Amino acid sequence: MFGQKEIQEMLPHRYPFLLVDRILEMEIGKRVVGIKNVTINEPFFVGHFPGHPIMPGVLLLEGMAQVGGFLLLRSLNAQGERKVLYFTGIDRARFRRPVVPGDQVRFEVEFLQLRRQFCRMKGEATVDGELAVEAELSAVAVDRDPEAQPPSPIVV
Repeated sequence: MFGQKEIQEMLPHRYPFLLVDRILEMEIGKRVVGIKNVTINEPFFVGHFPGHPIMPGVLLLEGMAQVGGFLLLRSLNAQGERKVLYFTGIDRARFRRPVVPGDQVRFEVEFLQLRRQFCRMKGEATVDGELAVEAELSAVAVDRDPEAQPPSPIVV
C-alpha cells in the first residue's frame, strides 16, 4: 500500500533509525499495519549480542511508534515536513519472544483515542503470527519549527 518513498515523505526518520519497510493496510482514524524485515546487517546486532543477535526491545517499540505515527499524520491529513511527532508515553509493554535476523515483524497499531493532534494507541508486533511485543503508546503531532531545516537524506 505504501512503500519507502511515501513513508519517508511522512516520517522524519532515516536509516539506520527508520524501522518501517512498508505499510500494508491502513484505515484512516482507526488502524494501520506495517512491516519491518530484520536482517543480520542491522547495525545494532554488532553489540546486541555478539554470537546471539536479538533485536533490542526498545527498537521494536520504536518501530511500533513509527507505524502509529504514520497513521496519526495521515489521519490528521498532515504533511510530514510541517509536523514532527513526539512519542509521549508507553504503558503495559510486554516482551513475549525475541526477534532475530531473518524475522519479518508485523506491527499492528490501532487508535484507542484520537483528539486533535494527540493519540493513544494499542500496538502488537508479531512474527509468523506469534506475539513478540505488545504495548500502549501515546504520541502528539506538533508544528515543526519553520526555521528548522528538514533532515537531509543520508547517502550510504
